[in-house]
Amino acid sequence: MAGPSTENDGQGMIVNPKPTADNQDWDGDDADRADRLRFEEEQAMIREQSEARAAKAAAEAKKSADAKNEAAKRAASA
Repeated sequence: MAGPSTENDGQGMIVNPKPTADNQDWDGDDADRADRLRFEEEQAMIREQSEARAAKAAAEAKKSADAKNEAAKRAASA
C-alpha cells in the first residue's frame, strides 16, 4: 500500500519544457510566439516615440538658440 508522497508530484506547478539536443529550434507554443511578437512591437513603438521626442526637443533647442542669436545680433547693431 502506498502512503502519501512527501515528494512534489508536479501537481499545480507550471512546467516550461526545455529544448532538447535534437530540437534546438524549439520556439514554445503559439502564445509564447504571440507574447514575443507583442513585446517586439511594443519595444519598436517605445523606440519610435523616444526618437520623435528627442527630435522634437532638438528642434526646439535649435529654434531657441536661433532666436537668441538673432536677438543678440539686433542688440549689437542697435
